Amino acid sequence: MWASSGEVRMGPAPPRQGDRIVSPGTACYTPRMQEPLTILYFAWLREQIGSSSQTLPLPEGVTSVATLMRHLAETSPAHAAAFAPNRKVRCAVNQEFAGPETPVHPGDEIGFFPPVTGG
Repeated sequence: MWASSGEVRMGPAPPRQGDRIVSPGTACYTPRMQEPLTILYFAWLREQIGSSSQTLPLPEGVTSVATLMRHLAETSPAHAAAFAPNRKVRCAVNQEFAGPETPVHPGDEIGFFPPVTGG
């Protein structure tokens, strides 16, 4: 078994420059591109931002819902208005209600929506 630049090959193929030999049963790390975040906007947030969704790679330094909201607020005036400190915004990460300290990871689906009330 051979590992080379993000791929694992089986069989008698000759090694290429940069290959390393991997013994059977040995874990081999193969780097992949980071999955992007999927961000969904609902109700007045969708109207304010002008879009119902966006995808983006996890920004450097963003580790939680709170840091993601700060990052998004810096991307455009519409985002700044939507995520202004005086605005009440709720969040879900992977369809589970989330607080500001909830971790954010590559590939997560993050939804922002206004507080909801029922009766």
